[in-house]
Amino acid sequence: MKKKIKALILAGGKGTRLKPLTTTIPKQLLPVANKPILSYVLDQVVDAGITDVGMIIAPETGHLIKEFAGDGSKWGARITYIMQDEPRGLAHAVSTAGDYLGQSSFLMFLGDNLIHGGVKKFVEQFSNDNCDSLILLKSVRDPTLFGVAEVNKDGSLLHLVEKPKKPKSDLAIVGVYLFNKHVHAAIKNIKPSWRGELEITDAIQNMIDNHRKVGSYILTGWWLDTGKKDDMLEANRVVLDDLLKREVHGKVDAESNIAGRVEIRRGAEVINSKIRGPVSIAEGCCIQNSFVGPFTSIGEGTVIEDSAIEHSVILGGCHIKNVDRLTDSIIGRGCKVVNVAGNFRHKKLFLGDDAVVEL
Repeated sequence: MKKKIKALILAGGKGTRLKPLTTTIPKQLLPVANKPILSYVLDQVVDAGITDVGMIIAPETGHLIKEFAGDGSKWGARITYIMQDEPRGLAHAVSTAGDYLGQSSFLMFLGDNLIHGGVKKFVEQFSNDNCDSLILLKSVRDPTLFGVAEVNKDGSLLHLVEKPKKPKSDLAIVGVYLFNKHVHAAIKNIKPSWRGELEITDAIQNMIDNHRKVGSYILTGWWLDTGKKDDMLEANRVVLDDLLKREVHGKVDAESNIAGRVEIRRGAEVINSKIRGPVSIAEGCCIQNSFVGPFTSIGEGTVIEDSAIEHSVILGGCHIKNVDRLTDSIIGRGCKVVNVAGNFRHKKLFLGDDAVVEL
């Protein structure tokens, strides 16, 4: 018999590693390939057959999450918002959602993580197996940077270690988990870590120690945690490279050249420019006398003039002019970047909303 499953999406947190961007935008709403990260998460939750969604939000940014996701009907889901006053750990978030979750099994999904191929098979395995928890794992090059799992040959978990100096496996714990009701008792049995947080890894270890069946599922595709600037750029690169299709719906004049997988949405205009994909150009953009190179996404209503940009994320409403080469950059909404002196050849920028930079 298949288990009735809810989803718990964590869309709180302060995003301190992505400031100044996250001063005005929740990290879960930052765009990857011109689509908010949270939208990918909701797509994958619903694709896995889960429509009852609890969403953890924070006092500082909760209104923006609500404004974006609404009641969930855009995705065919029903969203219940749950306020977490302080980010006191993933296990604390589960406790905060206790009334909503009740006795239901649930998928917990960190709202700033991107998973290749979705979570449908992961959820199906949990539904079909008689286990109390199923943990998503991914083989990584440097496991010392992550929580690491030791597993038996049958896939059951033996032990979890947070950022071990000498890891016994290369299997990192991905920010997607499945639990049944027994996780609540495990959370009651743990104490805050040295960070002052209730760690979900401690709760899982408590389940293992109390002979609960905790299994693992190995992710073979990519996993992207978008918590820092370089992570955001890498996520943008990977998603553009893997998922983008060539779709030209905007206006492109005869002097322009469009090469490779380039998305130009309706209302955008390309004039005397070269676009080399993978590139996503959102609605209402104007690209003039410019070059836009691979792994770049340009947000709605942005104007690029007499400039060259590549491997960057430009949010909506920006104006970039006379910039010879802008690379490896993230530019917040409504920014203006203008080269007035003419003596800068290569720039890397990380700007929050409404910044003005004159080079």
